[in-house]
Amino acid sequence: MTIDDRDVEAAMSGLATRAPATLAPNVLAEVGLADRYARFDSPIGPLVVAWNGLGVSAVEAAPDDAAFEADHRARTGRPAHPVDRLPERLASAIARRLEGDRRVRIDLDLRGHTDFERDVWHKALEIPRGEVRPYGWVAAEIGRPKAVRAVGTALGHNPVPLIVPCHRVVRSDGTIGQYSLGGPGNKRTILAAEGLDLPRLEQLASSGVRFIGSDTTKIFCLPTCRHARRVTDRHRLEFHSMAEGQARGYRACMVCRPASAAAA
Repeated sequence: MTIDDRDVEAAMSGLATRAPATLAPNVLAEVGLADRYARFDSPIGPLVVAWNGLGVSAVEAAPDDAAFEADHRARTGRPAHPVDRLPERLASAIARRLEGDRRVRIDLDLRGHTDFERDVWHKALEIPRGEVRPYGWVAAEIGRPKAVRAVGTALGHNPVPLIVPCHRVVRSDGTIGQYSLGGPGNKRTILAAEGLDLPRLEQLASSGVRFIGSDTTKIFCLPTCRHARRVTDRHRLEFHSMAEGQARGYRACMVCRPASAAAA
């Protein structure tokens, strides 16, 4: 018994199923040709996180979805599609990063940015929660001590703030400086949430104090270094320059590396 080809064709046509509307966006996102995005809560309110199969591509305080999608396409050339929530693993990783876990892995999609910018952002990742470093420290640490202004520009272009903690980089005179994610007010809010004593930091900055020494260890640190914060009033010395500390017989901390700040 034979089956007419037309009968087979008709039978097969009845098996056709329309692909779900989410199939194409999901496939494109997995290969990095589109992005998904969702909102998450932060110390400065709800923020938008965008990601694809290569990593997180944006963190923004977008006023609405349409504005975010338009800005994202203009910046990256890719569409962004909303989803209900972040994947559980990514949400957990971001929460851990904000709590200070620098070892948690969060892949980043930094395509379209220069090697210099990526060097700056990777160095910012090394700054512990509740501590700050000057722009000049970052410049010296990446081998570009004269590029302080360029470091500030790169941090201002950081597409993934909070995940890459550019809020932990301050001006070389110790003052807070600007912040791309909503300005210095948001920067202060985030640093305060991390436990930084901002009034104390600003008081030291206004008096010209750049380093804190301990007369028990004969080591001097940047003011927010965890070792400097453990020094009691009885044993604390304040230095206005690295040369002043060295003249008193003190050596630079190997953890916060104040020599990098002085070099810039």
